[in-house]
Amino acid sequence: MTFSISDWFQKQFEAIAPGEVILALVLGLGVGLIVAFTYKLCYRGVLYSPNFSLTLIMMTLVTTPVVMCISSNLALSMGMVGALSIVRFRTAVKEPLDTTYMFWALTMGILLGAKLYIPAVVVALGISLIMFALTFIRFHKDDAYLLVVHYDEEAEGDIQQLLRATVKNHRLRSKTVTRASAEMTVEVRLSDKQSLVANMLNIEGVYDATLVACQTDAGT
Repeated sequence: MTFSISDWFQKQFEAIAPGEVILALVLGLGVGLIVAFTYKLCYRGVLYSPNFSLTLIMMTLVTTPVVMCISSNLALSMGMVGALSIVRFRTAVKEPLDTTYMFWALTMGILLGAKLYIPAVVVALGISLIMFALTFIRFHKDDAYLLVVHYDEEAEGDIQQLLRATVKNHRLRSKTVTRASAEMTVEVRLSDKQSLVANMLNIEGVYDATLVACQTDAGT
């Protein structure tokens, strides 16, 4: 029995045509970019990670051919399910919303791998529009910061008065008093950062005021 390269290539693509693979990967790249850009524009955490956006694109691209192989071969699908069941991922996801984006990318890969191209594009665009609406219209809040103030104890009354007058939502996080000075850390939500720091420095007895971006328990 002679070996034929043309027959070998033909056998490789019996179940999946090369055009289908290329089309699925191109659409997977486009859909993955939609997911990644939605994550970037809607991100409200402290440190945005470009690597996570790249991960979302890769998850869409990798899931697509896996599902195509599973759907074309029953024996392969059983073996692949068994292999994936023993894989354990130890990477900790800090924000619950990041996990949702990962499931979104996986779902897009499954739809594309099942050759449901139009539903995949519609779902990707629909979820992205919903995320924009929820982020910028309904759930948008002022940014959260930690205000750290070094001051003389005599100036604490003026500091509290300024906070009550200019910041609606503020909460004392910590307070340290030494023989020389005192330090106060307050969680505040602000839309105008510069005015608060400038007004703090205008108080007699305040040495310095620092704003640090923070992340609350709610993940905003």
